[in-house]
Amino acid sequence: MQQKDGLSYGTYLQIDDLLALQRPLSSPAHHDEMLFIVIHQVYELWFKLILHEMSAVIRDLRAGDLMPVAKHFRRIHTIQRLLEQQVDVLETMTPQEFNAFRDNLNPASGFQSIQFRELEFLCGVRRTETLQYIQTSDAQLERLERRLAEPSLYDHVKDVLRARGFAADTHDDLIETYKTIYTNPRAHYDLYLLLEDLIEFDERFLLWRGRHVRMVERMIGARKGTGGSLGAAYLATTLDHRFFPELWEVRTHLGKGYGE
Repeated sequence: MQQKDGLSYGTYLQIDDLLALQRPLSSPAHHDEMLFIVIHQVYELWFKLILHEMSAVIRDLRAGDLMPVAKHFRRIHTIQRLLEQQVDVLETMTPQEFNAFRDNLNPASGFQSIQFRELEFLCGVRRTETLQYIQTSDAQLERLERRLAEPSLYDHVKDVLRARGFAADTHDDLIETYKTIYTNPRAHYDLYLLLEDLIEFDERFLLWRGRHVRMVERMIGARKGTGGSLGAAYLATTLDHRFFPELWEVRTHLGKGYGE
């Protein structure tokens, strides 16, 4: 097979450019700053892929085609497991090692991740007050404003439910709709699978948030985070942010005979 002129594994993936992006700020460069940079750059790449897959999920929901949605979520769930596992790699660094270069990070903070805010906005957690702490380019601000203006993932799910004849306008509507689907999964199997994918997505996000909080606490204790955030204390307040609260609440109403 003839190779395209100038195209190789390295040029296709732009490996030289990629490997030039890790630039420690400590002087002399602290050994573990490379780990810190690589881990967080990889997080951003995974966020990019989750957003890519979520765009496909929303496209298929709008078309009312739920079968491809399950495939997209299978990939997303696998990425979510990797996000959590990356904490294991980060925790091979001790607090003393992290604190040896931590001051070089100020005023940068993971709190400022544009893609993470995009993901939250897309999923319906729209804490716009966070934007005052984030410096953005015009293009980044446009992306965030677009996410805020667009219907959320949950909005699209509700549209699918309405198209199938279910009520989805209020909290109580959703609880009754979910009870119907969960107590008759065979009659509504594609919707049942969708709901299970949604709550798994939510759960894995919460698990990753929780793991991240404990990691930050392990590294810096009760100290403030870089960028002026409250560190672990602030992160702990995010553990109650659930994308699909009615999907969690309906479990309380599923009694004996569930699924029969």
